[in-house]
Amino acid sequence: MYDYEHSSELALIRRAHKGDVKAFSELYARIYVELYKFALYTMKHPQDAEDAVSEAVIAAYENIGSLKKEESFRSWIFQILSNQCRKKFRDARPSEELEPNIEAAEEDYAAAHDVREAFFLLNEEERMIVAFSVFGGYQSDEIGGMLEQKAATVRSKKTRALEKMRRVLE
Repeated sequence: MYDYEHSSELALIRRAHKGDVKAFSELYARIYVELYKFALYTMKHPQDAEDAVSEAVIAAYENIGSLKKEESFRSWIFQILSNQCRKKFRDARPSEELEPNIEAAEEDYAAAHDVREAFFLLNEEERMIVAFSVFGGYQSDEIGGMLEQKAATVRSKKTRALEKMRRVLE
């Protein structure tokens, strides 16, 4: 079966790789929501998430020429975003208290709030692994490649993180 969506994305990646700004913009438009969700759940604050996504997209655009495999575009840009999120955590002043609440435009249901609270109890690495898996839809081997860890290590850390969340939610 011919996958038009995949071939269309690969064509955009090829054009963006050659410097086509419109092609890059289309790629960005296709994955913005996924990138923002990842950053929002990783960073906790909407403004920090927006900043991380903006910085990641700028870095991706500036470095699109370094993309070695076109099929890896999504994992490549998520890796850039992950690095931006880490940088923001490192640069945050230690006295700055991160609030566990996310302001949402839509109605906040109690269960969703509880899940966010449980998610924020995870450490930075656990949040990234869960976010890559749940929001990015990546497999353990892909996450391992992005975080420079073995797939088995990612699976065990993900299992422990989800178990922590389950205990909090009970």
